[in-house]
Amino acid sequence: MVPKVKQSTLAHQLLPLVVLILFTAALWVLHDALRHFHYHQVLAQLRAIPASRVMAALGLTILSYLVMTVYDRLAIAYVGRPLEAGKVALASFISYAFSNTIGLSLLTAGSIRYRLYSAWGLSAEEIARLVTFTVMTFWLGIVTVGGAIFLVEPLAMPALGHLSIHSARPIGLVFTVVVAGYLLVVMLRKDPLRIRNWELAIPSPRLAGAQLLLGALDWILAGSVLFVLLPAHSGLAFSQFLGIFLLAQVVALISHVPGGLGVFESMILLSAPDIPADALLGSMLIYRGVYYLLPLALAALLLGGNELLQRKSLIKQAAQLAGRWGGVIIPQLLAATTLVSGAVLLFSAATPALPDRLHWLKDLLPLPVIELSHFLGSLVGVGLLLLARGLQRRLDAAYLLTAVLLGAGSAFSLLKGGDYEEALLLGLMLLALLPCRRYFYRRASLLSEPFSFGWSITVLLVLLCCVWLGLFAYKHVTYSSELWWHFALRGDAPRFLRAAVGVMALLLGFALAKLLRPVARDPDLPGPDELARVKLIIAQAPETQPNLALLGDKALLFDEQQSGFVMYGIEGHSWIALGDPVGPPEVARELAWKYRELVERHGGQTVFYEVGTNLLPVYLDMGLTLLKLGEEARVPLAEFSLEGAERKGLRYTYNRLNREGCSFEVQPADRLPELMPDLQQISDTWLQDRSTREKGFSLGCFDEAYLKHFPVALVRQQGRIVGFANLWCGSGQQELAIDLMRFDGQAQSGVMEYLFINLMLWGKEQGYRFLDLGMAPFSGLEDRPFAPLWHRIGAAVFQHGEHFYNFEGLREYKEKFNPVWEPRYLACPGGLALPRILLNITALISGGIKGVVSK
Repeated sequence: MVPKVKQSTLAHQLLPLVVLILFTAALWVLHDALRHFHYHQVLAQLRAIPASRVMAALGLTILSYLVMTVYDRLAIAYVGRPLEAGKVALASFISYAFSNTIGLSLLTAGSIRYRLYSAWGLSAEEIARLVTFTVMTFWLGIVTVGGAIFLVEPLAMPALGHLSIHSARPIGLVFTVVVAGYLLVVMLRKDPLRIRNWELAIPSPRLAGAQLLLGALDWILAGSVLFVLLPAHSGLAFSQFLGIFLLAQVVALISHVPGGLGVFESMILLSAPDIPADALLGSMLIYRGVYYLLPLALAALLLGGNELLQRKSLIKQAAQLAGRWGGVIIPQLLAATTLVSGAVLLFSAATPALPDRLHWLKDLLPLPVIELSHFLGSLVGVGLLLLARGLQRRLDAAYLLTAVLLGAGSAFSLLKGGDYEEALLLGLMLLALLPCRRYFYRRASLLSEPFSFGWSITVLLVLLCCVWLGLFAYKHVTYSSELWWHFALRGDAPRFLRAAVGVMALLLGFALAKLLRPVARDPDLPGPDELARVKLIIAQAPETQPNLALLGDKALLFDEQQSGFVMYGIEGHSWIALGDPVGPPEVARELAWKYRELVERHGGQTVFYEVGTNLLPVYLDMGLTLLKLGEEARVPLAEFSLEGAERKGLRYTYNRLNREGCSFEVQPADRLPELMPDLQQISDTWLQDRSTREKGFSLGCFDEAYLKHFPVALVRQQGRIVGFANLWCGSGQQELAIDLMRFDGQAQSGVMEYLFINLMLWGKEQGYRFLDLGMAPFSGLEDRPFAPLWHRIGAAVFQHGEHFYNFEGLREYKEKFNPVWEPRYLACPGGLALPRILLNITALISGGIKGVVSK
């Protein structure tokens, strides 16, 4: 069945809409506050800020970020894991530079910290505690400074009248109570704080005091950066301004608008009506550049450098898959820079060109070239906004088109107004993109890619900002129908109107093209035609696991050429693919993404169960978490024999059962109908003796329609069949595997081992390379201090879980055949979703929740 979208998912999807509404409201406030000012006045005020003030702001910014790096030093002390100071400072600076600008600090700063600290040996649990501590320090700084200011000088807040709040004293009182309550908890409570399944250790009073001091100092420095950029005669004391600044920051943080863009500026303009709005906006533009954009650019360089250094060290350890972070983060960064490039082109098209450069261009280029370059530059801008999504999804076509559009956008920037800075920026983006061709391997259409609600809202935010900027820049121009057909060297307003229509038309065409695409079919179980198609594909596959598709209990997803497939089942909110996609490597890789898109369209969670190592980079690219399930035993048949002292036990079993009248044979699939009554009786007895029932999904079951596809290995005793196993035979005699194996209750002891031995000898004689003995669950998981929590739990179950299932004994039994052990993984969303996903997988295999609690 198709899972329903849960309320939490709907709430998550509605958040971008709330952000859009808040951002639109912020633009309206800005428009109202600036109604008496023109675009050129704001630019003039911006240029009037003395260089000395800008340098002072830059110095205070450096101090502020240095203080923020101490946040992580305190958190490391709280977690109790010593780490080099330089590494801590690097992680802290990069995290805050990204989260300050992009917003959603738990998502951005948390993910960056996870990437860096996990590479330096911290476990996921320790990183979660570290992130929690830094977030607490961040907010404690706000409430500490805010509480002091709002209590001491509550009437010095000009914004409060606009907000219908007559005094800031209640806010200061609440903040002070929060700080006092935190200190009381720290001093009086020694036991960890438990919230559901989470346990949070209480920091020491010394650490808590350092949190308050550092957090307060950080916010004072952050406010000082903007304060030194204000006009000299602003009339605001620093304490008054800091209160305004804190309120604006809190509202911006709550809004979830990236970086509080627009919301923060609107609050400041409302709160300081005595400062001319054009001068205040100019100061805030410089503040954005100094406090947000410069650290962000430096952090991006440091993060890229760190990734390169990690990759350099991992060349010597190519087997360690944790080193593949470059393939995860580079497409995301390039998608972000492409989005920024598109926004730059659109903002440039919405604002007037510099007159001096236009007059210089008119002697070199005819007016139609300038007009056409402006119009096409706008289309390139919106094209880059759309292609950024394709880069995020690793489309090869998006890579090629982005390279072309960046080059074209650079040329159009020069031709439309001599904007060499803009052209240089786009050229640098192009140079950063070109060497990364290998990360964009998917041969899919951009139209087939789902545009998430959040991504669509991001594009709308950029367009709204562009339209507002154009309306503000040309509000002194009286609108008339003639403007559309007015072509002149200084005809900036008509160019903006024509470009806006072109951009809207392109977006509308793109939206219609996506809407007119065929709707994805709901998943359904395969019919005879699909199973016949699957059988042809399996015949070309060297692996044997794909034979489970012939059970008919899993839905199938084919590629367009019908050369590969994904088999999957749905349980609850989890869409669980069994094994890696089947098919040639390039087909399998694209099918993995196609499956991910199918799951996203239905609001599910993507899960790949029992996968090998070949496609692990793809699963990491999808943002999935990898959990090791165990190791699969594959016996190299060319090396197998019964000779030598180490095979003494196997040789004894083989000879004993031969003397007792046992024999082994393999019958082809076409002999199965005449054997079916005997096999049915053995299977029923086997199930009854063990008080169990048939399983499914990742395990074969006794079903004639399924078993008729395979040859069957038989063990006879005195001519009577006492055991059987159906065989999976891989293409090119690469692999042989046993699926369903059952024995009569009266069979001789050791008959299972006898079947294994004979099958290995038979497979070796037939030229097969490996015999797959199946997986040993939790095998190969390390119980070490730096190992992930899942590995430590799995290792404990493997060693001490004999009361539930003999995991360790299963590995020891298979070990006697000297197999090669290969890891098998679960790729799925991590975090709190994991327990539910594991339960859904178990229910799918057992035939429902009832099968989980009973045999």
